[in-house]
Amino acid sequence: MNEEKTRETPITRIGSAHARTDVLTMRGKDTLTEIVGVRSFSETFFFIVTGRMPEPGQTVCFDACLNILMDHGLTPGAMVARIVGDSVPEDMQVPVAAGLLTVANRHVGTMSGAGRLLAEWQAGGEDVDVWAMRTAERFRDRKRRVPGFGHPHYFPDDPRAERLFEIAAAAGCEGRAIAALRTLGKAVDAALGRHFTLNVTGAMAAVLTEIGFPVEAFRGVAVVGRAAGLVAHIVEEKQAGLTRPLLRMADREFTPDAPDEQD
Repeated sequence: MNEEKTRETPITRIGSAHARTDVLTMRGKDTLTEIVGVRSFSETFFFIVTGRMPEPGQTVCFDACLNILMDHGLTPGAMVARIVGDSVPEDMQVPVAAGLLTVANRHVGTMSGAGRLLAEWQAGGEDVDVWAMRTAERFRDRKRRVPGFGHPHYFPDDPRAERLFEIAAAAGCEGRAIAALRTLGKAVDAALGRHFTLNVTGAMAAVLTEIGFPVEAFRGVAVVGRAAGLVAHIVEEKQAGLTRPLLRMADREFTPDAPDEQD
């Protein structure tokens, strides 16, 4: 039998393809009558990833997670986007993509690691205090940072994290994941002998866990939110550029070392 015929037919449940011009669907819903003009971007983003529409409180929390990391001033990603945008001014997608390449664990991104820790606790059914101390000691012994804790600027608290928890509580979404992360924070302080800030990405991991968003898509929330912020930086760069004055300053202030003298 032909090998091609024995393979399972590849399918996607995300949406209808161009081969069907009589219908436009997204996860089985009619895109034009059930999504566009009916659902918000946050609701639709949640739906297309998970396959279910979020409840009202979950939408509020998800929207907050998309907004919280949209911008933080002249971050490395914003500067990269501005510099690339100055060099490639006609194609917005190029500087946006360049800026998004900086979204990683150092900038914007330990929520996936924190989410995996919470998923580990949920799957194991271990007492939360025992799990928290065991986890904190494991990272301490391996001399690794605990995802979701510590920040170079915010101390002792990250106001962004506290705001997300306030929103989750008001929306009726505060539950075991947020409580577990707070317990882990106390264990981290005890195991390492000093306070570590529960940062915004740790808080996002807990809130996204509470509303049932998949851990493997956590980083995508940061990417989508930050993309909007980068668009703003690129537009401002066209209006009142920072790139060229910075490059002129670099030329003026940072000169190469003199060559080594040769014998």
